Amino acid sequence: MADYSTIPPTAKVQPKPYKVEIDANDISSMKHLLAHSKIGLATYENQQTDRRFGMNRDWLINAKKHWETEYDWRRCEKNINSFPNFTIPVTDDKGSDFTIHFLALFSKKSDAIPLIFLHGWPGSILEFLGMLTVIKKQYPNPEDLPYHIIVPSLPGYAFSSSPPIDRDFKADDMAPVMNALMIALGFGSGYIAQGGDLGSFIARQLGVENEECKAFHLNLYQLPAPSNASSLPISQTEKNGLDRAKAFTETGSAYAREHGTRTATIGLVLSSSPLALLTWIGEKFLEWTDADPTLDEILDSVSLYWLTDTYARCIYPYRTMFGGGAAKPRFAHPSSKPQGYSYFPKEISPTPVSWVKETGNFVHTASHEEGGHFAAMEKPEVLWGDVEGFVKAAWK
Repeated sequence: MADYSTIPPTAKVQPKPYKVEIDANDISSMKHLLAHSKIGLATYENQQTDRRFGMNRDWLINAKKHWETEYDWRRCEKNINSFPNFTIPVTDDKGSDFTIHFLALFSKKSDAIPLIFLHGWPGSILEFLGMLTVIKKQYPNPEDLPYHIIVPSLPGYAFSSSPPIDRDFKADDMAPVMNALMIALGFGSGYIAQGGDLGSFIARQLGVENEECKAFHLNLYQLPAPSNASSLPISQTEKNGLDRAKAFTETGSAYAREHGTRTATIGLVLSSSPLALLTWIGEKFLEWTDADPTLDEILDSVSLYWLTDTYARCIYPYRTMFGGGAAKPRFAHPSSKPQGYSYFPKEISPTPVSWVKETGNFVHTASHEEGGHFAAMEKPEVLWGDVEGFVKAAWK
């Protein structure tokens, strides 16, 4: 069997192999809480199958039953463990220490290009498992793999340690931790960042602030219409996407304002019930995708959040974007480095390619007719193809 776990000899810190193995008592506790959780009475709003008022009650009833009686967390765990897992200690630019968990496909080529893939909320490393499978099939021998693939759990997510509780740690503080991770792995001479959702902001900030990040590729690029928008080409699909973005702002973003302005309250509320967490997160997977994920895909993500006590300690980034304050986020500053962009029509806020190109040095863009917010999970072959095309154009 091909071994993708060989640490590059240039690593400055030796990561430790890691195996995901949730305590059986924690799984039993989750199932017990589920069994004793009540689903609210039927209302006009929760009977709507188009989910225009949020979660559909009948879907939740069926999902709860499946989670209690048929769902197998160990299957998900086995899938995670089928890839090399590691943890590594890093220190950020303010002196805070972290233990960062990451998946990796390490190449044995001396000139392999380091790529870091960054998830967001309510995503996780699970988004990238399908893409890692695609890469392994394409490059079945690590001797031929042209890249080092790094997929970290962000600070506060899953198996990475929490942000410090003695200082105000926000979205802007995530990128320095990720840069420290790549330097610790021996990639200080250069790497490329890729991200969607919150990961897109981190990738942009890495490109703006860190010399080590030579280029970045995004599948979410939120920005207002440029001053010359009326003269730029835009397809009908992209016009529909702008309508989708408007609808998200008007009727789909209340969760983000809750995360950003009442972070403590919602964190405590959703840490008290796995069923409540399923309702909150499940809605996002149903609303933000092109084609509905399987129920097990949704339950994998919700179970990961619940079993690692992730939710309350990972929603802090929203305070930067929705918590008020006049300071411009560091990830919003421009960069002249090579950039790439993949347009997926069912993204929550899909920005036309022509608008994005106005903002920087875009060496590779791609427009797709299918796919949504969780591009790596929904269209792993497509996103990986875009990234490879971008790397060939960007890495000199």
